[in-house]
Amino acid sequence: MKKVAFHTLGCKVNQYETQAMTEMFEKAGYLVVVDTEFADVYVINTCTVTNVGDKKSRQFIRRVKRNNPHAIIAVVGCYAQTAPEEVLEVEGVNVVIGTNDRNKIVELVESCNIDEKINMVDDIMKVKEFEEMSVKDIKEKTRAFLKIQEGCNQYCSYCIIPYARGPIRSRNRSEIIREIKNLVDHGFKEVVLTGIHVASYGKDLQEKNALLEILKEANEIEGLERIRLSSLEPTLFTDEFLHELSKVSKLCEHFHLSLQSGCDRILKKMNRKYTTAEYREIVKRIRQVYPKVALTTDIIVGFPGETNEDFQETYRFVEEIAFSSIHVFKYSPRKGTPAASFEEQVDGKAKHIRSEKLIALGGTLQKDYYQQFIGSVKTVLFETLSKEKKGYIEGYTDNYLKVLAEVDITLEGKLENVRLNSFHGEYIIGEII
Repeated sequence: MKKVAFHTLGCKVNQYETQAMTEMFEKAGYLVVVDTEFADVYVINTCTVTNVGDKKSRQFIRRVKRNNPHAIIAVVGCYAQTAPEEVLEVEGVNVVIGTNDRNKIVELVESCNIDEKINMVDDIMKVKEFEEMSVKDIKEKTRAFLKIQEGCNQYCSYCIIPYARGPIRSRNRSEIIREIKNLVDHGFKEVVLTGIHVASYGKDLQEKNALLEILKEANEIEGLERIRLSSLEPTLFTDEFLHELSKVSKLCEHFHLSLQSGCDRILKKMNRKYTTAEYREIVKRIRQVYPKVALTTDIIVGFPGETNEDFQETYRFVEEIAFSSIHVFKYSPRKGTPAASFEEQVDGKAKHIRSEKLIALGGTLQKDYYQQFIGSVKTVLFETLSKEKKGYIEGYTDNYLKVLAEVDITLEGKLENVRLNSFHGEYIIGEII
């Protein structure tokens, strides 16, 4: 049997796409091996959110070539899309595909010889149709990620993704429901609807409330216990949207609301589409419907022109909103984006100090959020043996509390009621009842 190995960098969408390509190779008779082993074909699914992502992609291409100098190497994804010629110049690369035409990958690598270079990257801005890449068999998982949308039209000044993924394209509703039903038939209890800009789902189809309709239809699928949404734009949460959302009984009470900065001056420079006042009102609106909802977010520190006063505004705003968890990123100039040429780039030391302060605040906020559930009983979907505490299995509540309980491997993939007893940094120790 021919062997293929995959290496995936970046987001959950990339992970989903890698799984889809894995199934394509398996269907063609390939044996899938880990990326450190000898293989006939290596597929690197790249990320280009930062320059570091590009560098990691190049490093890994060189590494796998040492595993088998005669292997065919295919490079796909965002970095391949934005810099195909640069990728082709890396020694050993044979096929470059980008963020479209992934369905042709098996055919391309099998038609390619070791001395050949194939560039399949086209102008992504001209692509108007969602590329169907279904996943039928997700291995060793209890929570399934399902891609429903591609592309982004937001054009935040720091972000390369609209140029890498192209305009918004929505997946056909019937295909989404069909895949959810298939996942449920394979024993999955929870699906996470993901995409590049999930809040845009349906806009290209001229369908009103398209995302809500997907949620409502999924909610009726027998055997599905939970529906979770990936990162969302806060402006999605209108009164009408929330009113209808509250009827989706299987929806997890956890929303990842992108913020990026708590300073209006910086938000405007970032080309974000809301103010802190609007964001505050949106959060208030959400908590009126879901009083104990988990709200997580992303923050960028050290954006060009961000002063200490601007950062303090962000710090106070994050503290006020009281997120359950925050992800902090130090701004990194991304070639090809407007912000890369902005004046007043912030020095590395200032970025580090601001990052550390926000990370510390995030830890305090997470503790405060977790502590309010100590002593209560929550339903946990158990997933895997814990790496943090030997003899325990871990899982998550619907509001994304990480819970560990004494090991019973038969619990994997099952929902159990758990009394939450004590908080330990980033998780709760619970007792199954």
